[in-house]
Amino acid sequence: MYLEIVSPEATLFSGEVTSVTVPGIEGEFQLLNNHAPIISILKSGAVKISGNIELNEDVKDKFTTDANKNTVLVINSGTIEMKDNKVIVLAD
Repeated sequence: MYLEIVSPEATLFSGEVTSVTVPGIEGEFQLLNNHAPIISILKSGAVKISGNIELNEDVKDKFTTDANKNTVLVINSGTIEMKDNKVIVLAD
């Protein structure tokens, strides 16, 4: 599936991923390929991305790697939309 993470300043990531886990307001949830369409509000927490991730040099400092080798971006809030195997995260 294709993931795009956008902040008010810039597009932080765009590319193919295996899965993405986000901090929903009712709890953390994961999106995989062919997930049903969804729109949700995100709370403060970590967006965890798995797959063969290549980050642009100008945004690498915003991401970390966890013990499970996921690429992690900490956000304050945001929204997520999944439709037709494309995930868009608007992160603050």
